[in-house]
Formats: sequence, C-alpha cells, structure tokens
Amino acid sequence: MKRLTKGNDAIAMAAIEAGCRYYYGYPITPQNDIPEYLAREFPKIGGVFLQAESEVAAINMVLGSAASGKRAMISSSGPGISLMQECLSYMSGSEIPCVVVNIERSGPGLGGISPSQGDYFQATRGGGHGDYRTPVLAPYSVQEMYDFTFLAFDISDEYRNPVLILADGMLGQMKEPLDTRKPPMRELPPKTWALTGCEGRNPRLLKSLYLGVRELDKHCWDLHAKYERVKQRETRWQEVGTEDADLVVVAFGTAARIARTSVADARKMGLKVGLFRPVTLWPYPEQRLEELAKKTKAFLVVELNTGQMIEDVKISVGKQKPIEFYGRPPGAEALPMPIEILDQIREVYP
Repeated sequence: MKRLTKGNDAIAMAAIEAGCRYYYGYPITPQNDIPEYLAREFPKIGGVFLQAESEVAAINMVLGSAASGKRAMISSSGPGISLMQECLSYMSGSEIPCVVVNIERSGPGLGGISPSQGDYFQATRGGGHGDYRTPVLAPYSVQEMYDFTFLAFDISDEYRNPVLILADGMLGQMKEPLDTRKPPMRELPPKTWALTGCEGRNPRLLKSLYLGVRELDKHCWDLHAKYERVKQRETRWQEVGTEDADLVVVAFGTAARIARTSVADARKMGLKVGLFRPVTLWPYPEQRLEELAKKTKAFLVVELNTGQMIEDVKISVGKQKPIEFYGRPPGAEALPMPIEILDQIREVYP
C-alpha cells in the first residue's frame, strides 16, 4: 500500500516508527514540515517535542536526551546546521549517537530558499573542530528519505556517532508515492554506556575532555579505528549502465535524479554513458570509483553548486582519466533540465 507523501513528512514518519521520541529544533525553511509533523504527532505517543530558543540550544538538548540512551533527532537547514557544529564535535568526541537532518537551502550566508547542494563540504568534512567524522546519507527520492531515516538511527546507535541525512529543498517539498513498510532494522548492541542513574552499579562517564598523559592521543586513535570500520561496512553507492560506459556521470541527490534521465537519453542516442550515484557521501565510495577509472574513458560530475563533490571524485580517480564538471548553483532560473545535462554529456563525450 502506497500513499502520496512529502519528503519532509516521510522523514518525520520514519523517525517515529524507528523509535525516536525526542525532537528539538528551531524553525527554518525549507525543513519546517518536519517539526510541524512531530509537534502534532509526538503528544499522541508520549514523545517530547521542544522548539528551543536557538539551534545552539536545540542541539545541546539532543545531546542530553541521547546521552541517556534515547533516540533523539534534530533537523534544520544550512545556517542552523552551522550553529550546531560545536556540539556535534562534542557528541562525536563523547561518542553519543543522534540523527541530524539537513534540508539544504541556498547559501552562503542567508542565501535563499531554493534547492542547493552547497552544504557538501560542511557535511562531509565534519564541520566542527577536531579529529572526527560523521556518516552522511544522501537520499534522492521520498522513499529513500523514509528508508534512510531508519538506517541513520541504526548506524548512529551501532557506532555511537551522530549521523547526517543530507537532502535539499526539492526533495523535502516534493511528493511521491511512499511504501511505508518498515525496512529491516539491525540487531544493535545494548547501550551499556548510557547515563541512566548509577544506583546499584558503578558510575558511567561520557566526555570529550581528555587531559591525562597520552589519554587524548589514545582516544583519537580509537575514534579513527571506528571510522575505518564505518568505511569498511557502510560505504554505499548505486550504478546505472556503468558496465560498458565510456563516460560516467557522477551525481548525488536531486542532481542524480535529473542526470539519470539524461543518461538514459544519451543511451538512446547510442552514447555509452553510465551513472554513478554516491549514497554515502562519507564514507565516500572512492574505491569503486577508482575501479571504474580503470575501464571508463572520462567522468562528468554534476552538482547543484559551483563544485564540491568533484574534489572527492578527483581524489578517487586521481589523474587516471579526465574529469569534467557541470554545476548549477542556487539562484538560477530553475534546476537544470535533463536536456541541459545531455548537452553537456554530448560536449564532453570522449
């Protein structure tokens, strides 16, 4: 049974079904449907919804609930996510899980409310201070907005780390048929670290301050080892028509939706073109791109910005093959049409 559902609502629905009962946030377009949905539904199920006085206050409230072992979530857009970075560093350093949703808008600065992929660097490079990483899931449909919310909570709990869902205003506001059957959920380890009161047991401590001799050094290497496990187990991508492709288009999120039509049209014209879509932006599927570079002739990176993910493509491919770029930063008349990307494919086709 499918129902017509908005992308933002799909995330909120999935959060409830995944067991999230704590949401803190502050309104900002184009993600406001998420707090509106949860503000309406949480009181019915005993959940806690609180609109804080700022994004800084909200993310610290998430830290408190998550430290007690509860599933907690926050959502915002680029400027709000920027304000949360200090606390996200603390949560990563303290190994406290949570889910953070960024429905991207235009930037830099206040920018505007049109769809953008300009927060790629912010999401994939940590954003805050210190040696830490946050897994990033990039949906490209309403169905994936729903499914990836379950996955984000599971990954977050398994690795005790904040996890980001990075979408944009287009995906957040659009409606598509949604299958609301729950995807398989993981068998997760018990939260023996959670702060639940210590009567009858030894106290527990969650912290990111390490001042002992070599104490912080060991902690950073332990975190690094965890991130390496995430790379090995959680790297995800999708390929369409790459088996014999002379040109591979690399795109994520909304840009990948548009590019998929362009690739199909190119195939009808007899051009051997494929699509490579990173599903996890961190960990980035660099090993698979490196393998593709051994057999394809060139790459075309398509983004809704002036060029950010292209840096990860260059790191993956190196100087093996030419890498072209087509960018559409926010503020243009509209999102690129498939014919525009097709024209670019024809122009750079080897």
